[in-house]
Amino acid sequence: MNTSSQPRLWGLIVKTSVVHTLTYFLMGILALNLLHYSDSFASGALACFMRPTSSPWAAAGVGLQPIRGLIFALAFYPLREIFFGKKNGWLIMWWVLVALGILSTFAAAVGSVEGAIYTILPISIANYLEVVPQAFLLSGILFYWVNHPEKKWLNWVLGILFVLVYLMSVMGTLAAIGVLKVPAA
Repeated sequence: MNTSSQPRLWGLIVKTSVVHTLTYFLMGILALNLLHYSDSFASGALACFMRPTSSPWAAAGVGLQPIRGLIFALAFYPLREIFFGKKNGWLIMWWVLVALGILSTFAAAVGSVEGAIYTILPISIANYLEVVPQAFLLSGILFYWVNHPEKKWLNWVLGILFVLVYLMSVMGTLAAIGVLKVPAA
């Protein structure tokens, strides 16, 4: 663990954006298929406020995640000694993400305390199957990457995966708006 030097802001922004985008994509693909988002978003209470999975915005969503990575990094930076300078800092980061970003948001989000109070949407374990593991992966991978800058292979692997995922988001968005023609299967 590299505790002698804390991450610089720009490096933390890049790494957080890359890791967040990749973990968001991974958990999103799993949830889309295992939790049947296409059906859930098209009917019932979710149909009133969720875009269908065929929406261009849904395809663009992954490509827009670096914006959220930037916001996360700006929140992580003042806490970098706690998150990246301690042996279990990644667990602290994970809990902060779960506590503030999932369970206790200021908005009445699905699965949050406010959502349970102010919405009629049911809360189930499925509400957490995508977001809690994503926060876990984000925290663990980011902690490892920041604390092991000597692992140049990690820069390459995560960088290449990020570019591929980003390009898939761009192509999916272009296909959804009709600019890119996708042959029927």
